[in-house]
Amino acid sequence: MVLISMISNPPESGKEMIKRSKQLPRLPEYIKTIGPYISSTVGQGIKTLTIYEFEDSKFAEASKHINNLLQAFIGVPGFTFSLEVWIRAKDAYQSFEIPWRDTE
Repeated sequence: MVLISMISNPPESGKEMIKRSKQLPRLPEYIKTIGPYISSTVGQGIKTLTIYEFEDSKFAEASKHINNLLQAFIGVPGFTFSLEVWIRAKDAYQSFEIPWRDTE
């Protein structure tokens, strides 16, 4: 299972975002982090995408840690975020009792 976070902020808040990100605690080892990846678009600001991967059984615990990280940015002018749960296609098929041809 993965959680995907998308953070947005205006360029004017960039220095404060970096400052706060440097103060974040490390995540537990069972959470694999992919990213962050950063994009900047004129008129839209800065976007940061991070993928957090972990075993399904760790969902509640991992969610708590990741939410705590994101809360560190509350109060930064223009900061917004989304956090989405994504599951493997194989797991989605199985939840509908549809056979999955394992290609992993």
